[in-house]
Amino acid sequence: MTQVADYVLSRLREWGVHRVYGYPGDGINGFLGAFDRAKNDPEFLQPRHEEMAAFMACGHAKFTDEVGVCMATSGPGAIHLLNGLYDAKLDHVPVVALVGQQRRTSLGADYQQEVDLATLFKDVSEYVQVCMTAAQARHLVDQAMRTAAATRGVATIIFPEDVQEEDAVTAPDRAHGSVFSGVGSYRGQVIPPVDDVRHAAEILNAGEKVAILAGQGARGAAAELVEVADLLGAGVAKALLGRDVLPDDLPFVTGPVGLLGSRASDDMIMKCDTLLMVGTGFPYAEWLPEEGKARVVQIDQDARRIGRRVPVDAGLAGDAREALRLLIPYLERKEDRTWRAGVEADVAEWWRILERQAHQRFDAINPQLVAWELSDRLPGGAILTADSGSGTTWWARQLRLRAGMRASLSGTLATMGPGVPYAIAARFAHPDRPVVAFVGDGAFQMNGMNEMITVARYADRLAGPPLVFCVLNNQDLNMVTWEQRAMGGDPKFPASQDLPDVPYAAYAELLGLTGIRCADPDEVGAAWDRALTADRPVVLEFVVDANVAPMPPHVMSDQAKNTAKALRHDPDRVGATAAAFRQKLAEFFEVRRHG
Repeated sequence: MTQVADYVLSRLREWGVHRVYGYPGDGINGFLGAFDRAKNDPEFLQPRHEEMAAFMACGHAKFTDEVGVCMATSGPGAIHLLNGLYDAKLDHVPVVALVGQQRRTSLGADYQQEVDLATLFKDVSEYVQVCMTAAQARHLVDQAMRTAAATRGVATIIFPEDVQEEDAVTAPDRAHGSVFSGVGSYRGQVIPPVDDVRHAAEILNAGEKVAILAGQGARGAAAELVEVADLLGAGVAKALLGRDVLPDDLPFVTGPVGLLGSRASDDMIMKCDTLLMVGTGFPYAEWLPEEGKARVVQIDQDARRIGRRVPVDAGLAGDAREALRLLIPYLERKEDRTWRAGVEADVAEWWRILERQAHQRFDAINPQLVAWELSDRLPGGAILTADSGSGTTWWARQLRLRAGMRASLSGTLATMGPGVPYAIAARFAHPDRPVVAFVGDGAFQMNGMNEMITVARYADRLAGPPLVFCVLNNQDLNMVTWEQRAMGGDPKFPASQDLPDVPYAAYAELLGLTGIRCADPDEVGAAWDRALTADRPVVLEFVVDANVAPMPPHVMSDQAKNTAKALRHDPDRVGATAAAFRQKLAEFFEVRRHG
Protein backbone atom coordinates (compact mmCIF):
# COMPACT_ATOMS: atom_id res chain seq x y z
CA MET A 1 0.00 0.00 0.00
CA THR A 2 1.28 3.49 -0.85
CA GLN A 3 2.18 5.55 2.21
CA VAL A 4 1.60 9.27 2.71
CA ALA A 5 5.31 9.91 2.18
CA ASP A 6 5.19 8.13 -1.20
CA TYR A 7 2.14 10.11 -2.22
CA VAL A 8 3.72 13.44 -1.23
CA LEU A 9 6.74 12.72 -3.43
CA SER A 10 4.54 11.68 -6.34
CA ARG A 11 2.49 14.84 -5.92
CA LEU A 12 5.65 16.94 -5.93
CA ARG A 13 6.66 15.17 -9.12
CA GLU A 14 3.34 16.20 -10.66
CA TRP A 15 4.25 19.77 -9.73
CA GLY A 16 7.50 19.43 -11.67
CA VAL A 17 9.77 18.91 -8.66
CA HIS A 18 12.58 16.48 -9.49
CA ARG A 19 15.13 17.42 -6.85
CA VAL A 20 14.87 17.83 -3.08
CA TYR A 21 17.79 19.05 -0.96
CA GLY A 22 17.77 17.58 2.52
CA TYR A 23 19.58 15.97 5.41
CA PRO A 24 18.31 12.77 7.04
CA GLY A 25 17.02 12.15 10.54
CA ASP A 26 14.54 9.83 12.18
CA GLY A 27 11.86 12.53 12.04
CA ILE A 28 11.64 11.99 8.27
CA ASN A 29 12.28 8.23 8.14
CA GLY A 30 9.02 7.74 6.27
CA PHE A 31 10.18 10.10 3.55
CA LEU A 32 13.62 8.50 3.31
CA GLY A 33 12.03 5.15 2.55
CA ALA A 34 9.77 6.82 0.01
CA PHE A 35 12.72 8.44 -1.75
CA ASP A 36 14.31 5.01 -2.08
CA ARG A 37 11.13 3.66 -3.63
CA ALA A 38 10.81 6.72 -5.90
CA LYS A 39 13.92 5.66 -7.86
CA ASN A 40 15.44 9.16 -7.97
CA ASP A 41 12.39 11.04 -9.18
CA PRO A 42 12.36 13.20 -7.23
CA GLU A 43 15.90 12.57 -6.09
CA PHE A 44 17.21 13.27 -2.61
CA LEU A 45 20.43 15.32 -2.67
CA GLN A 46 22.39 15.37 0.56
CA PRO A 47 24.44 18.43 1.55
CA ARG A 48 26.44 18.49 4.78
CA HIS A 49 23.97 20.57 6.78
CA GLU A 50 20.30 21.49 6.69
CA GLU A 51 21.11 25.18 6.32
CA MET A 52 22.93 24.30 3.11
CA ALA A 53 19.86 22.39 1.93
CA ALA A 54 17.75 25.53 2.32
CA PHE A 55 20.38 27.66 0.55
CA MET A 56 20.46 25.13 -2.30
CA ALA A 57 16.68 25.21 -2.62
CA CYS A 58 16.90 29.02 -2.71
CA GLY A 59 19.68 28.90 -5.31
CA HIS A 60 17.71 26.44 -7.41
CA ALA A 61 14.73 28.80 -7.38
CA LYS A 62 16.87 31.82 -8.24
CA PHE A 63 18.48 30.23 -11.27
CA THR A 64 15.48 28.32 -12.63
CA ASP A 65 12.40 30.39 -11.74
CA GLU A 66 10.97 27.14 -10.33
CA VAL A 67 10.01 26.36 -6.74
CA GLY A 68 12.98 25.04 -4.77
CA VAL A 69 12.31 22.28 -2.23
CA CYS A 70 14.25 21.36 0.91
CA MET A 71 13.68 18.87 3.70
CA ALA A 72 14.81 18.37 7.29
CA THR A 73 14.07 16.22 10.28
CA SER A 74 12.24 17.39 13.39
CA GLY A 75 13.65 19.61 16.12
CA PRO A 76 17.27 20.62 15.47
CA GLY A 77 17.16 19.71 11.79
CA ALA A 78 14.16 21.93 11.26
CA ILE A 79 15.77 24.79 13.15
CA HIS A 80 18.86 24.55 10.95
CA LEU A 81 16.77 25.37 7.87
CA LEU A 82 15.80 28.81 9.07
CA ASN A 83 18.71 30.94 7.83
CA GLY A 84 18.41 29.64 4.28
CA LEU A 85 14.64 30.04 4.36
CA TYR A 86 14.93 33.65 5.55
CA ASP A 87 17.33 34.22 2.67
CA ALA A 88 14.57 33.02 0.31
CA LYS A 89 11.88 35.06 2.07
CA LEU A 90 13.79 38.33 1.98
CA ASP A 91 14.94 37.91 -1.64
CA HIS A 92 11.39 36.93 -2.72
CA VAL A 93 12.27 33.43 -3.90
CA PRO A 94 9.75 30.52 -3.98
CA VAL A 95 10.81 27.68 -1.67
CA VAL A 96 8.85 24.85 -0.04
CA ALA A 97 10.20 23.26 3.15
CA LEU A 98 9.09 19.77 4.19
CA VAL A 99 9.77 19.20 7.87
CA GLY A 100 9.43 16.15 10.13
CA GLN A 101 7.78 16.17 13.56
CA GLN A 102 7.42 13.73 16.45
CA ARG A 103 4.50 11.30 16.41
CA ARG A 104 1.12 12.86 17.16
CA THR A 105 0.69 10.79 20.32
CA SER A 106 3.82 12.36 21.85
CA LEU A 107 3.07 15.99 21.02
CA GLY A 108 2.58 18.20 24.04
CA ALA A 109 4.63 15.95 26.31
CA ASP A 110 7.96 17.79 25.99
CA TYR A 111 9.13 14.79 24.02
CA GLN A 112 12.69 14.52 22.73
CA GLN A 113 13.28 16.96 19.82
CA GLU A 114 9.72 18.27 20.15
CA VAL A 115 9.62 21.88 19.00
CA ASP A 116 6.57 24.01 18.22
CA LEU A 117 7.37 24.03 14.51
CA ALA A 118 4.24 25.87 13.40
CA THR A 119 5.25 28.80 15.59
CA LEU A 120 8.92 28.48 14.61
CA PHE A 121 8.17 28.75 10.89
CA LYS A 122 5.31 31.22 11.13
CA ASP A 123 7.35 34.35 10.47
CA VAL A 124 9.48 32.97 7.65
CA SER A 125 6.57 31.33 5.84
CA GLU A 126 3.73 32.69 3.74
CA TYR A 127 2.00 29.39 4.46
CA VAL A 128 2.63 26.87 7.24
CA GLN A 129 0.50 23.87 8.14
CA VAL A 130 0.77 20.56 10.02
CA CYS A 131 -0.44 17.47 8.17
CA MET A 132 -2.55 15.79 10.85
CA THR A 133 -4.18 13.11 8.69
CA ALA A 134 -3.47 11.34 5.42
CA ALA A 135 -6.38 13.00 3.65
CA GLN A 136 -4.74 16.43 4.12
CA ALA A 137 -1.54 15.61 2.25
CA ARG A 138 -2.89 16.30 -1.22
CA HIS A 139 -4.24 19.78 -0.61
CA LEU A 140 -1.36 20.79 1.69
CA VAL A 141 1.23 20.00 -1.00
CA ASP A 142 -0.86 21.74 -3.63
CA GLN A 143 -1.41 24.82 -1.50
CA ALA A 144 2.22 25.04 -0.41
CA MET A 145 3.50 24.86 -3.99
CA ARG A 146 0.87 27.29 -5.22
CA THR A 147 1.51 29.76 -2.41
CA ALA A 148 5.29 29.69 -2.81
CA ALA A 149 4.98 30.31 -6.54
CA ALA A 150 2.31 33.00 -6.26
CA THR A 151 3.89 34.98 -3.42
CA ARG A 152 7.52 34.24 -4.32
CA GLY A 153 7.99 33.24 -0.71
CA VAL A 154 8.40 30.30 1.63
CA ALA A 155 5.77 27.66 2.37
CA THR A 156 6.25 24.99 5.05
CA ILE A 157 4.51 21.68 5.64
CA ILE A 158 5.12 19.77 8.88
CA PHE A 159 4.66 16.00 8.80
CA PRO A 160 4.53 13.98 12.06
CA GLU A 161 6.38 10.67 11.74
CA ASP A 162 3.29 8.50 12.05
CA VAL A 163 1.41 10.47 9.40
CA GLN A 164 4.25 9.89 6.95
CA GLU A 165 3.77 6.14 7.37
CA GLU A 166 -0.04 6.07 7.14
CA ASP A 167 -1.75 4.65 4.09
CA ALA A 168 -2.09 7.37 1.51
CA VAL A 169 -5.45 8.92 0.69
CA THR A 170 -5.23 10.20 -2.87
CA ALA A 171 -8.84 11.34 -2.92
CA PRO A 172 -10.74 11.97 0.32
CA ASP A 173 -14.33 10.88 0.87
CA ARG A 174 -16.80 13.14 -0.85
CA ALA A 175 -18.16 14.67 2.33
CA HIS A 176 -18.50 18.00 4.05
CA GLY A 177 -15.03 19.26 5.00
CA SER A 178 -13.14 17.34 2.31
CA VAL A 179 -10.93 19.29 -0.09
CA PHE A 180 -10.22 18.32 -3.70
CA SER A 181 -7.33 20.48 -4.87
CA GLY A 182 -5.44 20.34 -8.14
CA VAL A 183 -1.95 20.76 -9.53
CA GLY A 184 -0.98 24.01 -11.23
CA SER A 185 -0.11 27.59 -10.39
CA TYR A 186 -1.22 30.53 -12.48
CA ARG A 187 0.38 33.92 -12.81
CA GLY A 188 -1.79 36.75 -14.03
CA GLN A 189 -0.27 39.88 -15.49
CA VAL A 190 -0.77 42.85 -13.21
CA ILE A 191 -1.25 45.89 -15.46
CA PRO A 192 -1.33 49.47 -14.16
CA PRO A 193 -4.25 51.74 -15.10
CA VAL A 194 -3.79 53.92 -18.19
CA ASP A 195 -4.20 57.13 -16.17
CA ASP A 196 -1.29 56.11 -13.95
CA VAL A 197 0.82 55.32 -17.02
CA ARG A 198 0.11 58.71 -18.56
CA HIS A 199 0.94 60.49 -15.31
CA ALA A 200 4.24 58.62 -15.03
CA ALA A 201 5.08 59.47 -18.65
CA GLU A 202 4.41 63.16 -18.03
CA ILE A 203 6.91 63.18 -15.18
CA LEU A 204 9.54 61.29 -17.15
CA ASN A 205 9.06 63.47 -20.23
CA ALA A 206 9.50 66.60 -18.12
CA GLY A 207 12.80 65.40 -16.66
CA GLU A 208 16.04 66.67 -18.17
CA LYS A 209 18.38 64.36 -16.24
CA VAL A 210 16.70 60.98 -15.93
CA ALA A 211 18.27 58.05 -14.07
CA ILE A 212 16.96 54.48 -13.94
CA LEU A 213 17.54 52.10 -11.04
CA ALA A 214 16.68 48.48 -11.90
CA GLY A 215 16.35 45.52 -9.56
CA GLN A 216 15.55 41.84 -9.89
CA GLY A 217 11.91 42.68 -10.60
CA ALA A 218 13.08 44.02 -13.98
CA ARG A 219 14.49 40.65 -15.04
CA GLY A 220 12.80 39.67 -18.29
CA ALA A 221 12.29 43.29 -19.28
CA ALA A 222 15.76 43.94 -20.72
CA ALA A 223 14.59 45.02 -24.17
CA GLU A 224 12.02 47.37 -22.70
CA LEU A 225 14.53 48.85 -20.25
CA VAL A 226 16.97 49.55 -23.06
CA GLU A 227 14.26 51.23 -25.15
CA VAL A 228 13.06 53.38 -22.26
CA ALA A 229 16.63 54.38 -21.41
CA ASP A 230 17.21 55.35 -25.02
CA LEU A 231 14.04 57.42 -25.26
CA LEU A 232 14.73 59.23 -22.00
CA GLY A 233 18.45 59.63 -22.60
CA ALA A 234 18.95 57.89 -19.25
CA GLY A 235 21.60 55.70 -17.72
CA VAL A 236 20.74 52.50 -15.85
CA ALA A 237 22.15 51.59 -12.45
CA LYS A 238 21.53 48.13 -10.98
CA ALA A 239 20.73 46.98 -7.46
CA LEU A 240 22.74 43.91 -6.47
CA LEU A 241 19.86 41.48 -7.01
CA GLY A 242 19.44 43.02 -10.45
CA ARG A 243 23.09 42.38 -11.29
CA ASP A 244 22.18 40.39 -14.41
CA VAL A 245 19.13 42.38 -15.56
CA LEU A 246 21.21 44.20 -18.20
CA PRO A 247 24.71 43.34 -19.44
CA ASP A 248 27.58 45.55 -18.29
CA ASP A 249 28.95 46.08 -21.79
CA LEU A 250 26.15 48.53 -22.63
CA PRO A 251 27.76 52.01 -22.48
CA PHE A 252 24.92 53.56 -20.45
CA VAL A 253 24.82 50.84 -17.76
CA THR A 254 26.51 52.45 -14.78
CA GLY A 255 26.80 49.26 -12.72
CA PRO A 256 26.01 48.67 -9.07
CA VAL A 257 24.72 51.29 -6.69
CA GLY A 258 25.26 51.93 -2.99
CA LEU A 259 28.10 51.00 -0.67
CA LEU A 260 29.35 48.42 -3.18
CA GLY A 261 28.47 50.63 -6.11
CA SER A 262 30.25 52.52 -8.84
CA ARG A 263 31.15 56.17 -8.97
CA ALA A 264 29.24 56.41 -12.27
CA SER A 265 26.05 55.18 -10.59
CA ASP A 266 26.52 57.43 -7.61
CA ASP A 267 27.11 60.55 -9.70
CA MET A 268 24.13 59.81 -11.95
CA ILE A 269 21.66 59.21 -9.14
CA MET A 270 22.84 62.13 -7.02
CA LYS A 271 22.68 64.57 -9.96
CA CYS A 272 19.47 63.38 -11.63
CA ASP A 273 16.27 65.41 -11.53
CA THR A 274 14.07 62.37 -12.21
CA LEU A 275 14.50 58.78 -11.00
CA LEU A 276 12.69 55.76 -12.46
CA MET A 277 12.84 52.76 -10.11
CA VAL A 278 11.97 49.46 -11.78
CA GLY A 279 11.47 46.29 -9.74
CA THR A 280 13.71 47.24 -6.85
CA GLY A 281 13.32 47.78 -3.13
CA PHE A 282 16.78 49.33 -2.73
CA PRO A 283 16.72 50.42 0.91
CA TYR A 284 19.58 52.86 1.51
CA ALA A 285 18.40 56.48 1.60
CA GLU A 286 21.94 57.87 1.60
CA TRP A 287 22.49 56.45 -1.90
CA LEU A 288 19.23 57.81 -3.32
CA PRO A 289 18.44 61.44 -4.19
CA GLU A 290 17.81 63.68 -1.23
CA GLU A 291 14.11 64.07 -0.58
CA GLY A 292 12.67 66.80 -2.77
CA LYS A 293 15.69 66.97 -5.10
CA ALA A 294 14.31 64.60 -7.76
CA ARG A 295 10.92 63.44 -8.92
CA VAL A 296 10.44 59.68 -8.59
CA VAL A 297 8.47 57.17 -10.64
CA GLN A 298 8.38 53.61 -9.30
CA ILE A 299 7.27 50.38 -10.98
CA ASP A 300 6.67 47.33 -8.79
CA GLN A 301 4.59 44.19 -9.03
CA ASP A 302 3.42 44.72 -5.46
CA ALA A 303 1.63 48.02 -4.83
CA ARG A 304 2.54 47.77 -1.14
CA ARG A 305 6.20 48.33 -2.02
CA ILE A 306 5.65 51.53 -3.98
CA GLY A 307 6.75 54.57 -2.01
CA ARG A 308 8.14 52.69 0.97
CA ARG A 309 11.77 53.76 0.33
CA VAL A 310 11.27 57.26 -1.05
CA PRO A 311 8.18 59.39 -1.67
CA VAL A 312 7.04 58.84 -5.26
CA ASP A 313 5.40 61.24 -7.67
CA ALA A 314 3.90 58.42 -9.72
CA GLY A 315 3.58 54.71 -9.09
CA LEU A 316 2.85 51.89 -11.52
CA ALA A 317 1.68 48.72 -9.82
CA GLY A 318 2.35 45.95 -12.30
CA ASP A 319 4.72 43.57 -13.97
CA ALA A 320 7.84 45.49 -15.02
CA ARG A 321 7.81 44.31 -18.62
CA GLU A 322 4.13 45.04 -19.15
CA ALA A 323 4.32 48.40 -17.37
CA LEU A 324 7.28 49.50 -19.49
CA ARG A 325 5.54 48.34 -22.67
CA LEU A 326 2.51 50.45 -21.75
CA LEU A 327 4.73 53.40 -20.87
CA ILE A 328 6.84 53.45 -24.06
CA PRO A 329 4.18 54.88 -26.44
CA TYR A 330 3.71 57.88 -24.14
CA LEU A 331 7.42 58.70 -23.84
CA GLU A 332 8.96 61.44 -25.94
CA ARG A 333 12.48 60.95 -27.23
CA LYS A 334 14.79 63.53 -25.70
CA GLU A 335 16.68 65.32 -28.46
CA ASP A 336 19.22 66.85 -26.08
CA ARG A 337 21.60 63.96 -25.39
CA THR A 338 24.00 65.93 -23.19
CA TRP A 339 22.97 64.11 -20.00
CA ARG A 340 23.22 60.68 -21.66
CA ALA A 341 26.61 61.50 -23.15
CA GLY A 342 27.82 62.53 -19.70
CA VAL A 343 26.59 59.29 -18.18
CA GLU A 344 28.38 57.26 -20.83
CA ALA A 345 31.58 59.25 -20.32
CA ASP A 346 31.37 58.59 -16.58
CA VAL A 347 30.88 54.86 -17.24
CA ALA A 348 33.96 54.72 -19.49
CA GLU A 349 35.97 56.63 -16.90
CA TRP A 350 34.82 54.28 -14.13
CA TRP A 351 36.01 51.21 -16.05
CA ARG A 352 39.40 52.88 -16.51
CA ILE A 353 39.54 53.60 -12.78
CA LEU A 354 38.72 49.97 -11.99
CA GLU A 355 41.41 48.74 -14.35
CA ARG A 356 44.00 51.04 -12.83
CA GLN A 357 43.00 50.09 -9.28
CA ALA A 358 43.04 46.37 -10.15
CA HIS A 359 46.64 46.55 -11.36
CA GLN A 360 48.03 48.33 -8.32
CA ARG A 361 50.59 46.28 -6.40
CA PHE A 362 50.32 45.54 -2.68
CA ASP A 363 52.05 43.19 -0.24
CA ALA A 364 49.85 40.29 -1.36
CA ILE A 365 47.64 39.93 -4.45
CA ASN A 366 45.28 42.82 -5.04
CA PRO A 367 41.81 41.20 -4.69
CA GLN A 368 40.47 43.53 -7.36
CA LEU A 369 42.86 41.93 -9.85
CA VAL A 370 41.34 38.51 -9.18
CA ALA A 371 37.92 39.69 -10.38
CA TRP A 372 39.35 41.84 -13.18
CA GLU A 373 41.31 38.92 -14.69
CA LEU A 374 38.25 36.69 -14.55
CA SER A 375 36.01 39.24 -16.27
CA ASP A 376 37.32 38.84 -19.83
CA ARG A 377 37.69 35.09 -19.32
CA LEU A 378 34.09 34.46 -18.31
CA PRO A 379 32.66 31.70 -20.50
CA GLY A 380 29.42 32.43 -22.31
CA GLY A 381 26.29 31.63 -20.32
CA ALA A 382 28.19 31.56 -17.03
CA ILE A 383 26.32 31.55 -13.72
CA LEU A 384 28.02 33.59 -11.01
CA THR A 385 27.43 33.47 -7.28
CA ALA A 386 28.92 35.52 -4.48
CA ASP A 387 29.05 35.32 -0.73
CA SER A 388 28.81 38.19 1.74
CA GLY A 389 32.05 39.98 2.57
CA SER A 390 34.60 42.36 1.11
CA GLY A 391 34.91 40.09 -1.94
CA THR A 392 31.32 40.95 -2.81
CA THR A 393 32.52 44.45 -3.68
CA TRP A 394 34.96 43.20 -6.30
CA TRP A 395 32.35 40.74 -7.64
CA ALA A 396 29.86 43.60 -7.97
CA ARG A 397 32.24 46.12 -9.53
CA GLN A 398 35.00 44.42 -11.46
CA LEU A 399 33.10 41.67 -13.31
CA ARG A 400 31.62 42.80 -16.62
CA LEU A 401 28.61 40.56 -17.22
CA ARG A 402 27.55 39.84 -20.78
CA ALA A 403 24.11 38.98 -22.14
CA GLY A 404 22.97 35.49 -21.19
CA MET A 405 24.89 35.34 -17.92
CA ARG A 406 23.16 34.95 -14.55
CA ALA A 407 24.35 36.18 -11.17
CA SER A 408 23.00 36.26 -7.64
CA LEU A 409 23.86 36.46 -3.96
CA SER A 410 22.09 36.95 -0.64
CA GLY A 411 20.92 40.44 -1.48
CA THR A 412 18.65 41.35 1.42
CA LEU A 413 19.59 39.10 4.32
CA ALA A 414 23.24 39.47 3.26
CA THR A 415 24.06 36.34 5.18
CA MET A 416 27.39 34.56 5.02
CA GLY A 417 27.28 31.09 3.56
CA PRO A 418 25.16 30.90 0.39
CA GLY A 419 27.87 31.43 -2.26
CA VAL A 420 28.94 27.76 -2.41
CA PRO A 421 25.51 26.08 -2.06
CA TYR A 422 24.01 28.47 -4.62
CA ALA A 423 26.73 27.39 -7.05
CA ILE A 424 26.14 23.69 -6.39
CA ALA A 425 22.40 24.06 -6.93
CA ALA A 426 23.00 26.10 -10.08
CA ARG A 427 25.17 23.33 -11.48
CA PHE A 428 22.63 20.60 -10.66
CA ALA A 429 19.93 22.69 -12.36
CA HIS A 430 22.11 23.62 -15.36
CA PRO A 431 24.69 20.86 -15.91
CA ASP A 432 25.66 22.37 -19.27
CA ARG A 433 26.56 25.84 -17.96
CA PRO A 434 29.79 27.14 -16.37
CA VAL A 435 29.45 28.14 -12.72
CA VAL A 436 31.82 30.33 -10.69
CA ALA A 437 31.45 31.10 -6.98
CA PHE A 438 33.25 34.08 -5.42
CA VAL A 439 33.78 33.39 -1.71
CA GLY A 440 35.84 34.90 1.10
CA ASP A 441 37.87 32.70 3.41
CA GLY A 442 35.53 33.49 6.31
CA ALA A 443 32.47 32.12 4.52
CA PHE A 444 34.48 29.22 3.13
CA GLN A 445 35.60 28.23 6.63
CA MET A 446 32.09 28.72 7.97
CA ASN A 447 30.49 26.14 5.69
CA GLY A 448 31.94 26.21 2.18
CA MET A 449 34.71 23.74 2.99
CA ASN A 450 32.16 21.21 4.20
CA GLU A 451 30.27 21.51 0.94
CA MET A 452 33.41 20.55 -0.98
CA ILE A 453 32.67 17.09 0.44
CA THR A 454 29.27 17.35 -1.26
CA VAL A 455 30.98 18.37 -4.50
CA ALA A 456 33.33 15.39 -4.22
CA ARG A 457 30.43 13.05 -3.51
CA TYR A 458 28.57 14.14 -6.63
CA ALA A 459 31.69 14.79 -8.72
CA ASP A 460 30.46 12.66 -11.61
CA ARG A 461 27.22 14.67 -11.74
CA LEU A 462 28.99 18.01 -11.42
CA ALA A 463 31.69 17.39 -14.03
CA GLY A 464 31.54 19.08 -17.42
CA PRO A 465 31.84 22.86 -18.00
CA PRO A 466 33.90 24.83 -15.46
CA LEU A 467 32.77 24.67 -11.84
CA VAL A 468 35.11 26.94 -9.88
CA PHE A 469 35.02 27.95 -6.22
CA CYS A 470 37.25 31.02 -5.99
CA VAL A 471 38.44 31.62 -2.41
CA LEU A 472 39.94 34.97 -1.42
CA ASN A 473 42.36 34.13 1.38
CA ASN A 474 43.22 37.25 3.38
CA GLN A 475 43.04 35.68 6.88
CA ASP A 476 40.63 38.40 7.97
CA LEU A 477 36.87 38.83 8.33
CA ASN A 478 37.54 41.78 6.12
CA MET A 479 34.15 43.44 5.61
CA VAL A 480 33.50 43.59 9.35
CA THR A 481 37.05 44.84 9.95
CA TRP A 482 36.44 47.79 7.63
CA GLU A 483 32.97 48.36 9.07
CA GLN A 484 34.54 48.58 12.53
CA ARG A 485 36.87 51.25 11.25
CA ALA A 486 34.45 53.28 9.13
CA MET A 487 31.28 53.03 11.22
CA GLY A 488 32.51 52.61 14.76
CA GLY A 489 35.82 54.44 14.59
CA ASP A 490 37.42 51.37 16.18
CA PRO A 491 40.68 49.73 15.14
CA LYS A 492 40.72 46.15 13.94
CA PHE A 493 40.17 43.74 16.85
CA PRO A 494 42.37 40.73 16.00
CA ALA A 495 40.65 38.40 18.49
CA SER A 496 37.44 38.58 16.48
CA GLN A 497 38.78 39.38 13.01
CA ASP A 498 41.83 37.20 12.39
CA LEU A 499 41.24 33.88 10.66
CA PRO A 500 43.43 30.76 10.59
CA ASP A 501 45.42 30.31 7.40
CA VAL A 502 43.95 27.14 5.92
CA PRO A 503 45.38 25.40 2.83
CA TYR A 504 42.15 25.48 0.83
CA ALA A 505 43.61 24.25 -2.46
CA ALA A 506 45.43 21.39 -0.72
CA TYR A 507 42.20 20.44 1.04
CA ALA A 508 40.45 20.25 -2.32
CA GLU A 509 43.17 17.92 -3.60
CA LEU A 510 42.63 15.64 -0.58
CA LEU A 511 39.00 15.30 -1.66
CA GLY A 512 39.90 14.43 -5.25
CA LEU A 513 39.07 17.86 -6.64
CA THR A 514 41.46 20.20 -8.42
CA GLY A 515 43.19 22.62 -6.08
CA ILE A 516 45.07 25.68 -7.37
CA ARG A 517 46.83 28.14 -5.08
CA CYS A 518 48.09 31.48 -6.36
CA ALA A 519 50.14 33.96 -4.34
CA ASP A 520 51.85 35.78 -7.23
CA PRO A 521 50.03 38.71 -8.89
CA ASP A 522 51.77 37.90 -12.17
CA GLU A 523 50.13 34.46 -12.16
CA VAL A 524 46.52 35.48 -11.51
CA GLY A 525 45.45 35.24 -15.14
CA ALA A 526 47.23 31.92 -15.64
CA ALA A 527 45.58 30.53 -12.50
CA TRP A 528 42.15 31.40 -13.91
CA ASP A 529 43.11 29.76 -17.22
CA ARG A 530 44.01 26.54 -15.41
CA ALA A 531 40.80 26.60 -13.36
CA LEU A 532 38.54 27.25 -16.35
CA THR A 533 40.05 24.37 -18.34
CA ALA A 534 40.20 21.80 -15.52
CA ASP A 535 38.52 18.44 -15.99
CA ARG A 536 36.83 18.49 -12.57
CA PRO A 537 35.51 20.97 -9.99
CA VAL A 538 38.16 23.41 -8.77
CA VAL A 539 39.00 25.25 -5.57
CA LEU A 540 40.99 28.27 -6.73
CA GLU A 541 42.71 29.95 -3.79
CA PHE A 542 44.17 33.44 -4.09
CA VAL A 543 46.29 34.88 -1.28
CA VAL A 544 45.06 38.49 -1.26
CA ASP A 545 45.83 41.64 0.66
CA ALA A 546 43.41 42.44 3.51
CA ASN A 547 44.41 46.11 3.46
CA VAL A 548 42.70 46.84 0.14
CA ALA A 549 39.56 48.55 1.40
CA PRO A 550 36.12 48.00 -0.18
CA MET A 551 35.62 51.76 -0.31
CA PRO A 552 32.26 53.25 -1.34
CA PRO A 553 32.09 55.45 -4.45
CA HIS A 554 32.04 58.50 -2.24
CA VAL A 555 33.39 58.48 1.29
CA MET A 556 31.10 60.31 3.71
CA SER A 557 32.74 62.69 6.14
CA ASP A 558 31.81 60.73 9.28
CA GLN A 559 33.16 57.53 7.72
CA ALA A 560 36.42 59.26 6.81
CA LYS A 561 36.79 60.66 10.32
CA ASN A 562 36.01 57.31 11.95
CA THR A 563 38.46 55.47 9.71
CA ALA A 564 41.22 57.99 10.36
CA LYS A 565 40.60 57.72 14.10
CA ALA A 566 40.58 53.92 13.98
CA LEU A 567 43.75 53.63 11.91
CA ARG A 568 45.75 55.66 14.45
CA HIS A 569 45.66 52.62 16.72
CA ASP A 570 45.10 49.86 14.20
CA PRO A 571 47.53 46.91 14.03
CA ASP A 572 47.47 47.20 10.22
CA ARG A 573 47.50 51.00 10.10
CA VAL A 574 50.52 51.42 7.81
CA GLY A 575 49.39 48.99 5.11
CA ALA A 576 45.72 49.99 5.28
CA THR A 577 46.46 53.71 5.08
CA ALA A 578 48.86 53.27 2.16
CA ALA A 579 46.45 51.03 0.25
CA ALA A 580 43.51 53.40 0.69
CA PHE A 581 45.60 56.38 -0.40
CA ARG A 582 46.81 54.59 -3.53
CA GLN A 583 43.28 53.53 -4.53
CA LYS A 584 41.98 57.09 -4.28
CA LEU A 585 45.08 58.33 -6.11
CA ALA A 586 44.29 56.01 -9.04
CA GLU A 587 40.77 57.40 -9.15
CA PHE A 588 42.01 60.99 -8.98
CA PHE A 589 44.51 60.36 -11.78
CA GLU A 590 41.86 59.08 -14.18
CA VAL A 591 39.46 61.92 -13.38
CA ARG A 592 42.22 64.48 -13.82
CA ARG A 593 43.53 62.91 -17.04
CA HIS A 594 40.14 62.72 -18.76
CA GLY A 595 38.34 65.50 -16.93
